[in-house]
Amino acid sequence: MKFHYKGKYDLNPESLPHGEHMPGAVKFNEVSDTKKLAVIANSLCVVIMIMMAIPAVMRCKDLIKAQQWQMILGCLNSMIILFPHEILHAICFKEDVYLYTNWSHGLLFVVGPETMSKGRFIFMSLLPNFVFGLIPYVIGMIVPNLFLVSLGVLATGMGAGDYYNVINAVTQMPKGARTYLYQFNSYWYLPD
Repeated sequence: MKFHYKGKYDLNPESLPHGEHMPGAVKFNEVSDTKKLAVIANSLCVVIMIMMAIPAVMRCKDLIKAQQWQMILGCLNSMIILFPHEILHAICFKEDVYLYTNWSHGLLFVVGPETMSKGRFIFMSLLPNFVFGLIPYVIGMIVPNLFLVSLGVLATGMGAGDYYNVINAVTQMPKGARTYLYQFNSYWYLPD
């Protein structure tokens, strides 16, 4: 992997690095309206966080008053892991990968022009959500620990856009298909 920090994204999809379209490539059936996509991702995020928070509150209810500082630190750390979240996506690429930011629009993302298998795409999409979300959540539920539970709830919920990509890959890519990014859209194709 060759990592390139590109800085502020100028909101022009044409400026993103991409390869040529593969023969027979099919664009994922994705929501094209960014506002509609934001509503879907944010709604999914809230649902995930509520579903995880209910059992967490029940498990850690005795700690909430005595150790609120752990919960606050967990919430703050969910913001600190935004950059490492993208680095975990990036390490799943074998070739060039580019990190972009645009904080005023709430954007932080990686993109790479290479193709990848359905399995690697799903792994790449889910890896940061397991490492920073599900694993701390499960440990925090076992121990119990408010820091880990609150970090896990927020970090898992913040991966809603990644889950959307996984759902699209699972439901749209046939067996043996490969995928790649072209601007802000994903495509799949069947190699010869």
